[in-house]
Amino acid sequence: MKCEPVPEHEMNSTLDSDQSSHPFCLLALGYLETVSFCLLEALIVVFLTVLIISGNMIVIFVFHCAPLLNHQTTSYFIQTMAYADLLVGVSCLIPSLSLLHYPLPVEEAMTCQVFGFVVSVLKSVSMASLACISIDRYIAITKPLTYNMLVTPWRLRFCIFLIWLYSALVFLPSFFHWGKPGYHGDVFQWCAESWHTNPYFTLFIVVMLYAPAALIVCFTYFNIFRICQQHTKEISERQARFSSQNGGAGEAQTSPDKRYAVVLFRITSVFYVLWLPYIIYFLLESSTGFSNRLASFLTTWLAISNSFCNCIIYSLSNSVFQQGLKGLSGTVCTSCASHTTAKDPYTVRSKGSLNGCHI
Repeated sequence: MKCEPVPEHEMNSTLDSDQSSHPFCLLALGYLETVSFCLLEALIVVFLTVLIISGNMIVIFVFHCAPLLNHQTTSYFIQTMAYADLLVGVSCLIPSLSLLHYPLPVEEAMTCQVFGFVVSVLKSVSMASLACISIDRYIAITKPLTYNMLVTPWRLRFCIFLIWLYSALVFLPSFFHWGKPGYHGDVFQWCAESWHTNPYFTLFIVVMLYAPAALIVCFTYFNIFRICQQHTKEISERQARFSSQNGGAGEAQTSPDKRYAVVLFRITSVFYVLWLPYIIYFLLESSTGFSNRLASFLTTWLAISNSFCNCIIYSLSNSVFQQGLKGLSGTVCTSCASHTTAKDPYTVRSKGSLNGCHI
């Protein structure tokens, strides 16, 4: 019997069919563990997507329902971050559908490029907004008398427009094949294997975005807390002299500016703590060619999970936000209870008013 060689195109099609039969995911560390690890990856991405969307929708609704929050100029930037983080969650539906093997309407390479660009721009908006918040608080503390003249609603809106425009321009060269933007949680095979980082593009991103934002935040918050510390010391000395003259004891109170600066500093700190592992991995991969699928997935989605953290920090730290959240919960509770009562006309109403629903 004569053995005929298998044509090369048939062999390639056979290999492609074998590879396509197994799902691609970064957490697949072995052939036998592919399905279970891909399922774990899908659960992580879907879970984070649901948390990000629901958490930021709550933040947006609370800001719209709590008038006191809108009196603070930083609310413009906080809401910008909330909308950007909400869009991050919405865009994460794309890899969620890909992991669940839902057919996408466009080719994988284009989907990967658009998704990486969108996520990078949205996270850049968050990073730039945090820098602008620190500048705003710095102006409020260093120039309190002229603050309202310097920081006007029109200037704030123009600044937000510049943030979106600048973020889009920084990552636009990635569409012209000048490297890979700041996204490495590649649930798309083309992203992981065919789209490589470029050290010059990485240096460009660091110089134009990462380094300026970090330096601005460090400089402004260092001076904010230094000035607040001086003010607190002066107030305590005056109260001590006044109490010694009147024979009483007095306690220095923390200024509202310092308390609010602490809340914003917590948000900024959590942002950079969650993004630091990814930035380190991004720099290592660009400079040395180091590549690890597990590290790529974990660092990227750890950074993306920051989109959910802002609502938690606000709900735990900001008393005005807590009041707005309680008011929103009470409104939802009342509307749900009234809807239930409308469906059941035989409900006994003498036991209490539905408007007294407290959470």
